[in-house]
Amino acid sequence: MRNTFINELTKHTEIKKNIHLVVGDLGFSVIENFKELFPENFFNAGVAEQNMTGLAAGMASEGCHVFTYSIANFPTFRCAEQIRNDVDYHNLSVTVVAVGGGVAYGPLGYSHHAIQDYALIRTMPNMLIASPGDPIETKACLNYLVEKPQPSYLRLGKNGEKNFNSDFIELHPGEWNLVKKSTNRKNNKAIVSTGAVLSRSMKINEILDYDVYSLPLWGMKQKDVQLKYISKYDTIITIEDHLIDGGFGSWMLESAANNPNQRSKIKSFGLSSEVCGMVGSQDSLMDSCLDLSELVSD
Repeated sequence: MRNTFINELTKHTEIKKNIHLVVGDLGFSVIENFKELFPENFFNAGVAEQNMTGLAAGMASEGCHVFTYSIANFPTFRCAEQIRNDVDYHNLSVTVVAVGGGVAYGPLGYSHHAIQDYALIRTMPNMLIASPGDPIETKACLNYLVEKPQPSYLRLGKNGEKNFNSDFIELHPGEWNLVKKSTNRKNNKAIVSTGAVLSRSMKINEILDYDVYSLPLWGMKQKDVQLKYISKYDTIITIEDHLIDGGFGSWMLESAANNPNQRSKIKSFGLSSEVCGMVGSQDSLMDSCLDLSELVSD
């Protein structure tokens, strides 16, 4: 996903010269082409993420659309105050880009687990979360963010993710993107995920044969439209690579909070808190801490 992001950002910057990329002293196996083509649109803020975000907010206040870029928690939790007070409060065109969402950097331990970021960002009223499930959705998310600059959080996987969407797609906030239709016409169940955990949704669905959706663009303002989708199904399964508390599933349940009949359809699956004390590969941590066995126990 990170390669797709940089490649597409480079294409957009050829047209929209107000786009700028500010990095936290990393990404140097990925961002070189952008830096060489647009040296005046590129800044290295150093290992100073709070300064990076403040700089981005200042640039955005002068008409720039700024993408900040760093690993996992560093562009979010380390500079939460700057995102909240400088970017979100002033409704500025800053896109915070985190590479390695979930436990993609699992071998580096808890400091690099991005497993509470949804809980943080989704409480900021102007922030739009963009969490693509594959490289095709990454391109579509970026297209939307470039065309409609706003306070936003782009959460990427690391690299090597498989495409599950078959062709170019157009995404809009709050809309469910159908990735795979059930082969059972009588099926009335759906899996909805956000982010790179889409691969897990597709894997478990080889057994379940539900409709599979990805919801890449969401946030506080998109809760109101969720009942339109929830009401179509008897059962909704949400899956995420984030702690079960405060994440995507919680957001979906909140969207149906005032409608008990619809809320009761939703069952959420996310990472257990044990992952906070674990170190390991992305696959091993996901296998250990995202328990989907209940879905196939029957």
